[in-house]
Amino acid sequence: MKVSIIGGGGVVGSTAAFAIQCGGGVSEICLIDANKDLALGQAEDLLHGSSLVADQRIYAGDLGEIRDSHMVIITAGLRRKPDESRLDLIHRNVDLFLGILKEAKQIGWRESTTLLVVSNPVDILTYLAVRYSGLPASRVIGLGTLLDTARFRSYIAAKLKVPATQVNGWILGEHGDSMVPVWSSVRISGWPVQQWPGYSSQFEREVEDLTRKAGAEMIRLKGASAFAVGLSIREVVHAVLLDQRRLLPVSTWQQGKYSLRDVCLSVPTVVGCGGVRDQLEIPLSPREHVALQHSAKVLAETIRQVEDRLSHTAAPSDAEKVSAAPASPATTSSTNSHIARAPDSTTTKQATNTGDAQRVIPRSAWQLAR
Repeated sequence: MKVSIIGGGGVVGSTAAFAIQCGGGVSEICLIDANKDLALGQAEDLLHGSSLVADQRIYAGDLGEIRDSHMVIITAGLRRKPDESRLDLIHRNVDLFLGILKEAKQIGWRESTTLLVVSNPVDILTYLAVRYSGLPASRVIGLGTLLDTARFRSYIAAKLKVPATQVNGWILGEHGDSMVPVWSSVRISGWPVQQWPGYSSQFEREVEDLTRKAGAEMIRLKGASAFAVGLSIREVVHAVLLDQRRLLPVSTWQQGKYSLRDVCLSVPTVVGCGGVRDQLEIPLSPREHVALQHSAKVLAETIRQVEDRLSHTAAPSDAEKVSAAPASPATTSSTNSHIARAPDSTTTKQATNTGDAQRVIPRSAWQLAR
């Protein structure tokens, strides 16, 4: 099984490659980056340790490597400029992302490829990947709140002094300010957290605050978040390539769960061979349900702003238009979604030729910008 990482020279891409290497679940890892020397250096560094881990082929390549990749991971993104608004940064990252998708589509995806979106804003870019990549919606997954969920569980464990692997619970919705901690789902070795010694409403508030600020705190302390996001990426890769059919909080195209439609955000999703196998509704409290609806509205408004701008930038060609609705999960028959209103050539050229476009940032850095 081959995994290609676009943005593999950066902190998140290279850390993900290391996590995947240590997991031993794939036979081939290709790092792709605008900074070719950086990608080559990261690949060589990983290769030097291969005799201590697993028999894997690890190398740097170009975007043409996606043709025979079983899974493609996009971690590339742009840094925020001084005095730049959040929305302007979103637009620049959208332009870069659509440029990557346009070139990838021209090269051609492997028929069974699953695309994992890690770049931020992850829910918006996952939505655009469903629309523009040419892949069925079931084969497009955003990392979503998987990292937030891992942080959430770890903070609960640390504060209650229990093993982290014994904590279960979810964060759903947007990977961002409107994320929804689902306290009604939290269990410690099967026990509701509300019955555990040390639980209180103050405990809830403290854990939520730590979780929301975790990305910015990592930047303050060490410049970037890396290890936890790399491990989160590996969870999705193994679930897909090993057909583990794991239930994960990842960002996917919504078609009715929790009454959500036409948006990508995180709900409990069965991930296995073929990508999205199913989506489930875990019980939510009334407050949590309202918060999830609000999260969807926040994302829908941002999507509206992005699409309004794209509609004034460039219209899709006839060859790029597809009238079918986005594909349903892999358990049902599917067709491709609306394809591509890609940025015009001037925008794409500017996005790919500037110095900024060669810089790859960890997804947690987005949280500081927010």
